Amino acid sequence: MLREKIEKLIKDIVKKDVQLEHPTDSKFGDYSTNVAMKAKVDPEKIIKELKDNPLFEKVVKAGPGFINFFLSQKALQEELLEILEQKDNYGQLEIGNNKKVQVEFISANPTGPLTVANARGGPFGDVLANVLNKAGFKTEKAYYVNDAGMQILALGNSVLKNKEAKYQGEYIDKLNQENKEKDPYKVGQWAAKKIIKDLIQKTTDKLKIKYNEWIFESDLYKSNKVDKTLDFLREKGLIFEKDKAEWFKSSKFGDERDRVVIKSDKQKTYLAGDIALHSYKFKDKKFDKVINICGADHHGDIPGLMAGVEAIGYKDKLEIILLQFVTILDKGEKKKMSKRAGLYVTMDELIDKVGSDVVRFFFLQKSHNTHLNFDLALAQEQSNKNPVFYVQYAHARICSILKKAEDVILSKAKDLDSSGFALRMTKTELNLIKKLTKFPEIIEDTANDYQVQRLPSYSLELANAFHKFYEQCRVLDEKNKELKESRINLIQATKIVLKNTLELMGISAPEKM
Repeated sequence: MLREKIEKLIKDIVKKDVQLEHPTDSKFGDYSTNVAMKAKVDPEKIIKELKDNPLFEKVVKAGPGFINFFLSQKALQEELLEILEQKDNYGQLEIGNNKKVQVEFISANPTGPLTVANARGGPFGDVLANVLNKAGFKTEKAYYVNDAGMQILALGNSVLKNKEAKYQGEYIDKLNQENKEKDPYKVGQWAAKKIIKDLIQKTTDKLKIKYNEWIFESDLYKSNKVDKTLDFLREKGLIFEKDKAEWFKSSKFGDERDRVVIKSDKQKTYLAGDIALHSYKFKDKKFDKVINICGADHHGDIPGLMAGVEAIGYKDKLEIILLQFVTILDKGEKKKMSKRAGLYVTMDELIDKVGSDVVRFFFLQKSHNTHLNFDLALAQEQSNKNPVFYVQYAHARICSILKKAEDVILSKAKDLDSSGFALRMTKTELNLIKKLTKFPEIIEDTANDYQVQRLPSYSLELANAFHKFYEQCRVLDEKNKELKESRINLIQATKIVLKNTLELMGISAPEKM
């Protein structure tokens, strides 16, 4: 990674950690740092030691303590060779050190179909897990099924059409017709399994999500995991009785209040099951880190769960990401697409309308802590206005050019050196290479801060750089064999990185459009 190479060069001089940034305006260079000011080192000392390094065209002082770095054409071409040689492995990092990480996402109650609200975590969690894998973590994807407790009883009453019914819709009517049981809780358990199999799993399949594990709350109870976890907390003196209920001393671990784990009617709370779930994840499955992705409406549950995880001995190993809400807009108006009581938009309906590629891309475009407005009209556009179309068209266009260039016998990357490219590349070509070389940085930064919106943003930048290159640079120039081969190598590298980016997002890379 170019950034890493430059940071190491500077660190060897200043003996301090270095952070490089991309200036917002390219006239200020490809990278910039204020390390001279932070380390109290004369910037001229750094410039003097680096100005003759072949990585750089020039290194210049910019304001007090700031230094700007301009990459050389040779350095960029050598990075291009790495892409051609490494192919799909380009951008594969080792920062994860093969640590085991579980990403749990969606985990909506098995009481109805997935809606756009509770399924926003699908693309987010799936892509985050993909990126962590690319960064060198050993990542698994999990869905936790809350198939025990009061919502299952409510589901059973709904299927039986009892006065305590809470859920309604076509799916409830269908379950009512198929049901042969009378006990509400047993009906609820049966219905939950049907909803998981016939609705939720089919939707996650449509979204192209492949889970490593479906964890059922009922299994935690059957295996006595919940009781054993509560016994462990009792032995540590962390459970007490009050008002005929049993409480967990979560206030001892930074929570503002203690939490009920067994209610006065002897029913166990969600928290009891959740602490047991995390004992299973850390103690039994041996994960080094667990990332839970939930809707913003779960914010009140976080302090109790974090306290519980610390109490069972796994402090700082759980991270929780909250997702904000989703609104479907059609011509600027809030849209209700569902026929099911008109109360929600199902994810199936949205996928059927615009396709899973578009759903995933649009859901990934905004930060997880930002409200998402899904523009239905834009999502249905088959033109460059639609960002998914624009990015996929870039890939299809590259495939079309490469098909026309099948007669060109290219040297293998390992037999090339930077002289195998045009002696003097245009600014447009160099700009495209610079975009390509950012790919490993995107992986590293996203693995560190989970801001997966970088990927759709990067894919658009890369597609834009390619489209500009295609407009300004003739690729199949029959009069100039060296230039033709150089540019075909460049678009091959672009295809590799663009396809890699789309695959990480779980979006198809069509060869024809």
